[in-house]
Amino acid sequence: MLAKDKQAILKSLIDTSSKEELVWMSGYLSGIINDKTTIENAAISDAISAVKKMTIVYGTETGNSKKLATEFATKAKKKQIQTKLISLDQYRLNDLLKEELFVTVISTQGEGEPPTAAQKFYDHIHQNGFQLEKLQYAVLALGDSSYPLFCKAGEDIDEQLLKLGAKRITSIQKCDVEYEEEAGIWFENLLEGLNNKGSLVKTIEKKPALVSKTVGKTIYQGTVLAHQNLNDRGSNKETWHIEIVADALIYESGDSIGIVPKNSKEKVDAIIRIANVDPAQMLVYKSETRTLYDLLLNKLNISNLNDKTIQRYASIIEQEIPVSKIDLLELLQKYPLQKAQQFEEIIQILNPQSPRLYTVSSSPLATEGEVHITVARDVFWTDQEKKYGVCSDFLSEIKEKDTIEFFVQKNKRFKLPATDKDIIMVGPGTGIAAFRGFLAEREAIGANGRNWLFFGEQHFASDFLYQTEIQNWASTGTLTKVNLAFSRDQAEKIYVQDRMIAHAAELYQWIEAGAYFYVCGKKDPMSVDVENTLIQIVKKYSNKSLEEATSYINELKDNHRYHKDVY
Repeated sequence: MLAKDKQAILKSLIDTSSKEELVWMSGYLSGIINDKTTIENAAISDAISAVKKMTIVYGTETGNSKKLATEFATKAKKKQIQTKLISLDQYRLNDLLKEELFVTVISTQGEGEPPTAAQKFYDHIHQNGFQLEKLQYAVLALGDSSYPLFCKAGEDIDEQLLKLGAKRITSIQKCDVEYEEEAGIWFENLLEGLNNKGSLVKTIEKKPALVSKTVGKTIYQGTVLAHQNLNDRGSNKETWHIEIVADALIYESGDSIGIVPKNSKEKVDAIIRIANVDPAQMLVYKSETRTLYDLLLNKLNISNLNDKTIQRYASIIEQEIPVSKIDLLELLQKYPLQKAQQFEEIIQILNPQSPRLYTVSSSPLATEGEVHITVARDVFWTDQEKKYGVCSDFLSEIKEKDTIEFFVQKNKRFKLPATDKDIIMVGPGTGIAAFRGFLAEREAIGANGRNWLFFGEQHFASDFLYQTEIQNWASTGTLTKVNLAFSRDQAEKIYVQDRMIAHAAELYQWIEAGAYFYVCGKKDPMSVDVENTLIQIVKKYSNKSLEEATSYINELKDNHRYHKDVY
């Protein structure tokens, strides 16, 4: 729409012009429009420098922006472009500094305001003084021209990104209520510009792992970027998604990282008080000299002491102590020391804290320099007292920007096959971790093999881990098939193996056609039940005996087409 002053000028010109002059003006304007379209399409190609990946974000109130963004991502992937699709309410704002090509699809609400889901992003780019000189971007805005502030939110984002130093690769596209055709043409022109420039084509290749001649494992000093409970309100679980950044980080999807937990400061302080010892006292423990406080906080296991440690404690204080699951603090409270000097002996009988391994839930090809893990907070009861697993409790309490040490544990037996091979993934609960990494990698490298996921948890509403990501992968074709099992949402419990049975014929067809089969999660009973179910499926659809079907599964293992990462 023209502004009122321009409308007045145009009306005056039309009213004072002859028919021949109006015809001439019509042709003149048509020529300008055609020339401008050609120039803009060429400008897209000229403006884009070589980039490796595209991120498409959307902010929506009614779902139209999400629908369009999903269609754009699907088209981009079909052209072998590495594309990430994400809602602005889930977009990690610090990632903006790392983006190469950033496409925003956003609607306008009320008095020119962004959707609620996009408000944090909108405020972030307007209120922070960072620069985005490396960013290239494009904005598609949805609106309703019957409102005076038509597409205002999109206009604001487009102008602000430019002010921050980002490079606009094509003019903002403002779409009215009938937006499908206009939006489609705009994005096709954008893709055409990319193809003409020869950028954004699949160029990522797996690099061979670097060989380290250093004895022992590399210890990385990481910083926590994100720390989010994936379970919603009403869940009886806590499952933490944790993102860590570290310099010179080397790992592969399917690997694990090892973390040595720190003990609770409150528990350590209580131990020092009840033992009546000096926390700054220097002690030698296994050839290392540290303060007593440092040993208790960072080095020693003080929780769920084993039977041998309890027996040694009993010997030091010369008392009978029944064997049970007990912490050092509880021992000191129930069976106090006779003199403070005995505490030095107690320190020497404690075991060092052992690392816990967590399968990575990311791929370095999708999130360079970062590693993600998915951690369920372990809860158990001892003598009617609620307790937590040491490391999962430590990881559930850390905060963004905290530092954390870890090492990479390679897993050569749990790796993706060639890009053209189909994969079937069975990962209930935190078993989804490895497959989130697999799917991120296959999306990043443009793998053309099919991907089928079986995921299960207790409740759809509160326990659907990585729901939005899984739905986006399904919408854009990265996930060919996905089957879900929420065991407590109906009277009869349904598990992933029940979904396998429901799709048994197709599952067997995939395996016969060469698909690779992966299981990740709890060893017992889940992985056992899944394997027994697979044997029964093979038996039924191949007309084999039970012994022959079992042999068939063993051959899959021998041929490296059946992989397990269970715990």
